[in-house]
Amino acid sequence: MGTPEFAVPSLKILCNSYHKISAVVTTPDKPKGRGLHLTASPVKKFAVENNLKLLQPQNLSEPVFIDEIKKLEPDLIVVVAFRILPKSIFKIPEFGSFNLHASLLPKYRGAAPINWAIINGERETGVTTFYLQEKVDTGNIILQKSIDINQSDSAGTIHDKLMIIGAEVVYDTVEMIALNKSIISASRQNNSEATPAPKIFKEDCRINFNQSVDRVFDFIRGLSPYPGAFAEHNGKNIKIFSTVKSRWDSLKGPGRFFIKDEKLYVSCLNEFLEITELQLEGKRKMNSREFLNGHSDMFKKFKG
Repeated sequence: MGTPEFAVPSLKILCNSYHKISAVVTTPDKPKGRGLHLTASPVKKFAVENNLKLLQPQNLSEPVFIDEIKKLEPDLIVVVAFRILPKSIFKIPEFGSFNLHASLLPKYRGAAPINWAIINGERETGVTTFYLQEKVDTGNIILQKSIDINQSDSAGTIHDKLMIIGAEVVYDTVEMIALNKSIISASRQNNSEATPAPKIFKEDCRINFNQSVDRVFDFIRGLSPYPGAFAEHNGKNIKIFSTVKSRWDSLKGPGRFFIKDEKLYVSCLNEFLEITELQLEGKRKMNSREFLNGHSDMFKKFKG
């Protein structure tokens, strides 16, 4: 069960194994783009291309859907980037249901674990498989695998790394359950170590420059490329996707944009950030040099 691109490698690795996939469950097609044409999820596209049985329920609690799952008699349900399953579904399989989560649980429980880990300046993250319980992201842990978060990483690069290692962990988890032929002894989460990773809304993406350069740097890369951190300048929103720490002192007050040596900077509480990739509302994303070629009049030249 899954929807976005993140779930596809996990589905693919199982599809290419000796394990039988009884059905793939994903969300209904949704209108997208200017023409609002119905668009299939990445998981549906993969399922169709590989002739897998496909289910697209509107409501996971519908009796008809529950009956469909029961008729399949699944040994196991695997969930990757999907909706919250009701107990009436995840209790059906003989060997339970497990989920792949993009954090090292119990840290970063919630809808946006990758974003919040980077925003909070974590140096490590990873993936976790765990058995589903009624309370979201709280089930017993089966397997975990960690990776470093480098200064050059963004939410986008970490997403892509976890997508690949997540598929490997999903496969290893299925193998462990298959070999044991019973619910394996998984470890309980320590709830005292839990941290939240709630869904991110537009207003959450507004940059507060009245912070250290490190905090602002992490905030911007934690929201890049999506949904994108933004600031307001001259009445227009500017999304900022990539920056470099300048390490020279800011004496201009936070949130001021300047051009220096044909580069664009913004002041934080203590130092400046060089902006290297950005997007003015109504325009496409550009690197800073390209942006300044057409919009340098928006910013003042830096003066000592």
